[in-house]
Amino acid sequence: MAIQKFDPKELELKDVSAFGRTMKDFSYPISKREAVEAAFARKPWWQVTQAVDARMFSPEIIPDNIARALVWEAAGENGPRKFADHEINKDMFGVEWEYIAQVGGSMVRPGKPFMEDIEEWYDTIVWPDIDSWDWKGSAERNNQSFLTKDTLNQMWFQTGYFERLIALLEFENALMAVFDEDSKEHVHKFFDKLTELYISIFDKAKQTFPELNAVFFHDDWGSQKAPFFSPAVCEEMIVPYMKRLTDFLHGKGIFCEIHSCGNNYQQIPNYIKAGWDAWAPQLMNDSYKIYDDYGDTLLIATFPQEMPTAEELGKLPEEEIRKYARTHADRVCRPEKSSFYNFYASDYLQIPAFKEELYIRSRENYSK
Repeated sequence: MAIQKFDPKELELKDVSAFGRTMKDFSYPISKREAVEAAFARKPWWQVTQAVDARMFSPEIIPDNIARALVWEAAGENGPRKFADHEINKDMFGVEWEYIAQVGGSMVRPGKPFMEDIEEWYDTIVWPDIDSWDWKGSAERNNQSFLTKDTLNQMWFQTGYFERLIALLEFENALMAVFDEDSKEHVHKFFDKLTELYISIFDKAKQTFPELNAVFFHDDWGSQKAPFFSPAVCEEMIVPYMKRLTDFLHGKGIFCEIHSCGNNYQQIPNYIKAGWDAWAPQLMNDSYKIYDDYGDTLLIATFPQEMPTAEELGKLPEEEIRKYARTHADRVCRPEKSSFYNFYASDYLQIPAFKEELYIRSRENYSK
């Protein structure tokens, strides 16, 4: 589909339903689904916003979504499911997670880890029976009503590979397991079986939810300053299993986005080797440098840099605000090297002049 030139009529606001409420948005020339698909295909119409323009889907039938306190589906369209402070729920392996209202998330209950050593998994782990989950009920709640043909439906998956080790062993033991020569063999065997499980879950999900288009897969690899482990360790211990998973997903026509917190510039080649289509770096990263160095092979969610904070920007004259928006768009919205907008910097989009000018300039740039 040829990208049409920008028409000022697109700025006319209309009522749309998003996040369980009615809000104003532009009169886009194509649907949000088409726009996000075009972005993944590297033929964007404008700079779509990652994890906003796609429909977030985190169904209750997957125990980890309850344990991690993030359920978003038809029944929760007025907002995510509410959790009580200190509410405890188990993930698919029986690990107990406690919801802490003050931080708005869950953590594994401290104390005795689920396993002391990775070698215990052969006798300790009870693999979930995914066929016992209420897929039929979830389909009745979500298909046609929540997961529509007009939306890019992105299923969030809460616990990846290293995060799964952390949940089972706690952080120090998980880190030791991927480094220690005596433990590596057992980690490999566990990840091999874990990959089979994850593939079976996504296979069932695609059968149950035909309009599922994308996956948002969580696996944190770094801290504020640096990765938890070297690229070589990651390539050996995690990448092969992720690649099997992304190969399967791509075979089903599903876009693959990695959610991986931390200052992970050193790990970007591993995101690429593992087959991920996109990554949204957190704000401690230099998204412009990442875009410059890797934006040809990995779709990067960029955010405004070298400009005032959103709070400061909002106090400037409108034309100054628009100038900053154009600067950002000209920096990362190029037909030969696209990007999408990072939801970690969504506070800039709360400034009407910035949001409008970013849309205009990115439309103009991408339609050249």
